[in-house]
Amino acid sequence: MRSTHPQGSAHTYAGRVVEWLTTDIMHRQWLLLAACSWVIFMFMVASKFITLTFKDPDGYSAKQEFLFLTTVPEAGRLREEKHFAEDPKHAQPTGKVAPSSQLVAPLVYVERLELMRNVCRDEALKNLSHTPVSKFVLDRIFVCDKHKILFCQTPKVGNTQWKKVLIVLNGAFPAIGEIPESVVHDHEKNGLPRLSSFSQAEIQKRLKTYFKFFIVRDPFERLISAFKDKFVHNPRFEPWYRHEIAPGIIRKYRKNRTETRGIQFEDFVRYLGDPNHRRLDLQFGDHIIHWVTYVELCAPCEIKYSVIGHHETLEEDAPYILREAGIDHLVSYPAIPPGITAYNRTKVERYFLGISKRDIRRLYARFEGDFKLFGYQKPDFLLN
Repeated sequence: MRSTHPQGSAHTYAGRVVEWLTTDIMHRQWLLLAACSWVIFMFMVASKFITLTFKDPDGYSAKQEFLFLTTVPEAGRLREEKHFAEDPKHAQPTGKVAPSSQLVAPLVYVERLELMRNVCRDEALKNLSHTPVSKFVLDRIFVCDKHKILFCQTPKVGNTQWKKVLIVLNGAFPAIGEIPESVVHDHEKNGLPRLSSFSQAEIQKRLKTYFKFFIVRDPFERLISAFKDKFVHNPRFEPWYRHEIAPGIIRKYRKNRTETRGIQFEDFVRYLGDPNHRRLDLQFGDHIIHWVTYVELCAPCEIKYSVIGHHETLEEDAPYILREAGIDHLVSYPAIPPGITAYNRTKVERYFLGISKRDIRRLYARFEGDFKLFGYQKPDFLLN
């Protein structure tokens, strides 16, 4: 009789081998699945980190400075000032879209304000950085009560476009494209009140609680723009610049009395750099706003501004200002032609070619406060 025991043992052994192999394969599959899940999880975490670190939150420019998410003391005070913390009625909902950067301020704007405050505290520059908040200054500041905004006018840095923005916000016209050019600078028709038109108490209230800003530009390039606009091209047909102001400058500052050409940039520089220029300034009246210093126009050391924009970075600064003022959902800054805001050193060198170093140094001495307050480099290529 043949025994079946060896055959049964073989089947049992084979079954155990199969069971072991199956278990081992399943174990390896679970390990592989776990490893894949871990890799996917780490990839998602890394992607999120990269996005938060390098994405431009404002969407203005790839060149945007890194942002910081902690409150800065001075920036915090600006936010409180902007949102009218001292007036309880402003704490109520207004239906206005709140700015998206309650605690976030691009570092460049905070640094501009901090630089300005540091220069204001510099005793050596006090005569160049401080000016009384006179009627002349208050006449330069336009008011938008509806949205609680103050804008200080600094001619030759794109101010016409900002005035259009405020005209629309004040309700005089429904859109920027519908504002006639002849109305923009007609202050009896454009619906832009000046801060000087209010009582002293109303002025102080607005200075303390409204969002305040102005725009600056390289001081020497701004002077070139003013000279071209008023004495060379004169597109607005303002005859007094050529027929009254230019002759007055020529009579006092032209070295060659037999020269019969119209006003030259050299004459203009000599007038601006003269320490006794104020005699002519009084004669010229408010027309001097196109070339006097930012200090004289806006009193930046006396008035606590919320934002300082730069003409050279206006493509980024304009949307930021609109957002910080809480009006970016209501109006847009007009399109800026490519390259128009870039600093042009070649042009500056060409205009100052042939002008004596003495006259250029005297000009810089007058505008030194503007250079230092707003971080513009001293033009050593002209001075030395």
